[in-house]
Amino acid sequence: MRSPRSRPRCVADGVSPQTPQDAGAAWINCMRRGAWAEAWAISDAILTARASARDWHAPRHLQAIWDGTPLQGRSVLVRCYHGLGDTIQFIRFIPPLREIASEVTIWAQPELIPLLRTMPGMGRLEPLHDGTPEIVHEVDIEIMELAHVLRVTPETLSAEIPYLHPPLTPSRDKGFAVGLVWAAGEFDPQRAIPLRLLEPLAELPGVTLHILQRGPALDERPQGFGIDLGSDDVLALASLMLSLDLVITVDSMPAHLAGALGVPVWLLLRHGADWRWMEGSDTSPWYPSMRLFRQPSPGDWGPVAREVVARLREHVVS
Repeated sequence: MRSPRSRPRCVADGVSPQTPQDAGAAWINCMRRGAWAEAWAISDAILTARASARDWHAPRHLQAIWDGTPLQGRSVLVRCYHGLGDTIQFIRFIPPLREIASEVTIWAQPELIPLLRTMPGMGRLEPLHDGTPEIVHEVDIEIMELAHVLRVTPETLSAEIPYLHPPLTPSRDKGFAVGLVWAAGEFDPQRAIPLRLLEPLAELPGVTLHILQRGPALDERPQGFGIDLGSDDVLALASLMLSLDLVITVDSMPAHLAGALGVPVWLLLRHGADWRWMEGSDTSPWYPSMRLFRQPSPGDWGPVAREVVARLREHVVS
């Protein structure tokens, strides 16, 4: 592995990881290109610089928790400070963490706890709240920092999918069952695809469309469009997904849930998508059952929708 002081090969020309902003840009560039080992070298340098400057008053998702203290043989508190999808994606690292730590407690979003209990090798689960954790521990770390600790690469990322095992909901029909989510949270409206572009999915012969969308965007659904079978209960949603043949979704929690369950999932990505989806590929090392459909240019959802409709038509006919 390269020294944290060496210049990673994946850093773009003209970018010098000397400031926090430049280091962050270099890190994202490395992760998108699959040079994760080099990204962890940048993380090491960032960790050293911030070790004495943690800000517990910053919003949770902006807090960097781990101070570099080794986790081996220690009691570790894992804080789930990002979104539900982030926790589902990174919870896979709890079993390997438990192999090196003496004790592991996961401070997780309450709505996820019933689902997380279905994963083998899970540690102690406690509900996340706005106060101080009343949990005895020696080291704490944010769950997304576990990939750094474990030095994960695309080649070493565990392919043991599924790693969540909810009870199965019996299939409700005999058609090709497709779950659909067209909008993520309001924090990033660019991830949402206009529903009108996906309406041809409901016209495909042999396809039964199940609406998994929740939140305000559900009001966009035309009358009679699909069957509303979604749920605000994440465990119930997971059980329902297991009965589907395919999930089509934008970058949101259901995408991670389907991937973690091993359910075939088509992920619709905006141009310049999040670093975790990398670049230049229609597959993801995170989820073997996932296929990626990317915007060719910013805001251009038309080609994505047309390809998804065409691919699904081919898939059902064949």
